[in-house]
Amino acid sequence: MRMCIDYRQLNQLTVKNKYMLPRIDDLFDQLRGASMFSKIDLRSGYYQLKVKECDVPKTAFRTRYGHYEFLVMPFGLTNAPASFMDMMNIIFRDYLDLFLVVFIYDILVYSKSEEEHDEHLRFVLQRLLSNQLYVKLSNQKKIHDVFHVSMLRRYRSDPSHVIPVEKIELNPDLSYNE
Repeated sequence: MRMCIDYRQLNQLTVKNKYMLPRIDDLFDQLRGASMFSKIDLRSGYYQLKVKECDVPKTAFRTRYGHYEFLVMPFGLTNAPASFMDMMNIIFRDYLDLFLVVFIYDILVYSKSEEEHDEHLRFVLQRLLSNQLYVKLSNQKKIHDVFHVSMLRRYRSDPSHVIPVEKIELNPDLSYNE
C-alpha cells in the first residue's frame, strides 16, 4: 500500500520538468545482439530519493493524528518521475547504452554472454549499493527464456495485445477539439 496525497494545488504551481521517454526503436537497437537480460526493480522507488530540505514543508499534510512532512519523494508530485530518472541517469551515466537501460525505478541489464552478464550485474549492484539504493529481491528476473529473447530480436508485438485497425469502432460525435 502507498500513501498518496492530493498535491494538485502544488503541482499547478510547479514548473514542469518533462522527461523524455525512451523511443522503442532506440531501445531495440540498443538490445540488438544481447542474449541475456535481467530486470531489477528498486524497492519503494521514489522513497529512496530525498527531498531537498527547503522543499520539505511543501510536502506537508495533516491527518487526525497530526501534521506530517515527507523527507523523501512522495507519490503524486508532478516532477517525481523526472527527478527520479535524472538521479538514475546520473548514477548510471557510464553504463547507459552499453549494457543498461533505466526507466524510472526499473533497470534492464543486457549482455551478449552469461559471463559478461554476471560482470555487468556486479557493476550495477555495486553502484546501487554505493548510492544506498535498494532493490526488491523478490522481483528480480534473469530473462533467458528463448521466447523473450526472440521477441526482443524480432521487434514484434504480442499478437494478443494488437487490435486490427478495422475492428476499432470510431465515434463520429467526437472531435479533436474536445
